[in-house]
Amino acid sequence: MIKRVLSLFLVLCLGGIFASLLAGYTPDQVLNPTANYYAANTAKDIGAANIVTAIVVTYRGLDTLGEVTVLFLAATVVGLVLALGEKHAGKPRALVPVGELLATGARFLTPMIMLLGVYVFVNGHLTHGGGFQGGSIIASGTLLMLLADPVKHFSHRLIAALESVAGVAYVGVGVLGLVLAGGFLDNRFLPVGTLGALFSAGAIPVIYSLIGLKVGAELASLLSNLSETEEL
Repeated sequence: MIKRVLSLFLVLCLGGIFASLLAGYTPDQVLNPTANYYAANTAKDIGAANIVTAIVVTYRGLDTLGEVTVLFLAATVVGLVLALGEKHAGKPRALVPVGELLATGARFLTPMIMLLGVYVFVNGHLTHGGGFQGGSIIASGTLLMLLADPVKHFSHRLIAALESVAGVAYVGVGVLGLVLAGGFLDNRFLPVGTLGALFSAGAIPVIYSLIGLKVGAELASLLSNLSETEEL
């Protein structure tokens, strides 16, 4: 009873804080100097048709690196917790047979889902989307495979290697930007190209491809760990 009261009190306090912030919020009528610079100079400086992309992976590249790190730490902690839980697990539970519709649908849809994920992060500098969105789509394909075949086991070594290589390469691109172009994750050490073309925006397509592979590997590893723990 006490826990419920404390939980309710905490929720009400948080609700009051958010309500006060919302009540005092006044939208800006004009862009602030930083946002105005982004809007006026992104296409010329970065060569990306998607301004949000340019801001996320170049001007504010350190923020994106921190977000990827937080996701990696979260996936690692969940994996460690599930690994400890396996030691205290009882007998394996019988799994419900998978229907033919799900199994057949997974075989047809999974390749298209993976291809869509790759398309989203490769074209992140041109259209809405990017590394996090594309990686999440790839992870959804992994989830579909696990639903269609609950006893399927992925190679954790391969997933870890992919995640590590993508992460190291991502940091390496940032170092190249710092050394060759003067800013962390500065894409201009590669040709900016023609605005709106697939091979444009300097290193941004490379950066987003690495982020997409890293995010997809981390979420796939998390889903795989959860699936294997559910079998126990």
